[in-house]
Amino acid sequence: MAGSSGGTGPGGAKKARIEIIPLIDVIFFLLATFVLFTLSLNKSEGLAGVTLPQSDTGETRDPSNSVTISVTQEGAIGWNKEPVTLDDFLARLRTYYNSNPEGRILINGDSDALFSQAIYVFDEVRKAGFQKVLIETRLKAPGSS
Repeated sequence: MAGSSGGTGPGGAKKARIEIIPLIDVIFFLLATFVLFTLSLNKSEGLAGVTLPQSDTGETRDPSNSVTISVTQEGAIGWNKEPVTLDDFLARLRTYYNSNPEGRILINGDSDALFSQAIYVFDEVRKAGFQKVLIETRLKAPGSS
């Protein structure tokens, strides 16, 4: 019986084995977690410090072929993470429309910003000729009301 093969080594001690199935399960769990975490990252191109309002019906943002215009709580305006003056905003808007009439505008406003300032930005974007104007929000956490 000393030479029988039943997973035991000399002297009756069991041989160490590496189980592949649990290792594969752990690797797939880590991969799935990484993928879900990466998909949940939705990087904003607006000014830093702008707290977006929450929405139940928001969609994932597609930054391709778009410009982000931010409206801060103080009423300042930003163009793709860069604070701009009102005149500079209007000039950049016209220039962007002339170079890309099919471009999209993402309005990124602080949840405490004045509504009238956001409407002003929206009106100026529409006056410039843009038809694809979106309001950027963040999705509410599941279960919050």
